[in-house]
Amino acid sequence: MKIAIASEGKMVTEHFGHCEGFIIFEAENGQITGSETVLNPGHRPGFLPNFLNDKGVNVIISGGMGGGAIDIFNEKNIEVIVGASGDARAAAEMYLKGELKSTGSVCHDHVHSDECGNH
Repeated sequence: MKIAIASEGKMVTEHFGHCEGFIIFEAENGQITGSETVLNPGHRPGFLPNFLNDKGVNVIISGGMGGGAIDIFNEKNIEVIVGASGDARAAAEMYLKGELKSTGSVCHDHVHSDECGNH
């Protein structure tokens, strides 16, 4: 299983599309077995969900995310967890224990040149 965390450094970022990069944790039997950091290749509509799908990601965790990205992840059968915060590795570990649930923090009326929450 691969769990991608939209991140700034080692922390979960508030907005998926504008993150610095993604920490992709590999997990087996409920334990993290490895990780890699991938820089965000650029925010443009529909690109990042397909990019992460091509990396074999099964779960995406972020602070918030636009509805369009969530729809594409759902089409690809990638689980979306939004409303997360704090340390990225801790978030992945909480997910693996079943302790991290999505809050449904969807960015509505998203304008790509603005940051989420500043509408």
